[in-house]
Amino acid sequence: MNETTAAARPIPKAPGYATAALRIFDVSISEMLWSRRTIFMALVVGAPVLISLVLRAVDLLGAPVFEVNGTRMAGPAIFGLMIWVFYLRFTVPVLGVFYGTSLIADEVEDKTITYLFTRPIRRGAVLVGKYLAYLACTVFVVLPSVVIVYLLIVPMRGSLGASFIDLVVDLSLLALGLAVYGAVFAFIGSAFKRPLLVGLIFIFGWEQAALAFPGYLKRF
Repeated sequence: MNETTAAARPIPKAPGYATAALRIFDVSISEMLWSRRTIFMALVVGAPVLISLVLRAVDLLGAPVFEVNGTRMAGPAIFGLMIWVFYLRFTVPVLGVFYGTSLIADEVEDKTITYLFTRPIRRGAVLVGKYLAYLACTVFVVLPSVVIVYLLIVPMRGSLGASFIDLVVDLSLLALGLAVYGAVFAFIGSAFKRPLLVGLIFIFGWEQAALAFPGYLKRF
């Protein structure tokens, strides 16, 4: 009787694409937040905040922070410089490499990818769920760091209200950069055997060299 009942019991329907992606997202984001990479990310985004605190303290003491031709740089100019140097040129690509390349590569290395792909869910949903987890993890850590730097630096001979539009633009660019770099390096992580090495060569090799190329060569 029990065997007959068990045999007649309907097989659970496979979850839809969006549902499966959300389930992978839920599992992956907790793994990312409690991984060693989170410590690295905290150090990366914490460095500009610490530097901003030092600069603000120096400014409050009346000492010159940055001078160009004898003129002190205003807070908005310093903030723009920090966005370019610390975030656009380092934080965004580095986090994209370390997180993006690990989305699938870590599962392959740990031999746990089989458990994901044998579940009744589409393979694309696995990658999408992990990618969304990466995006949430990085965006909600990097962008608050930028806001803190903004609040500390811009008031130095500058106006928070007048620079607010610039802040919105910077936050949008950083979020877009994290999304694009994450997607590119997620592809590299699934296509190459040593994705982290390939990614590091790309951001510290090709990108740095491209800045020195003539304008017409940068299109290649």
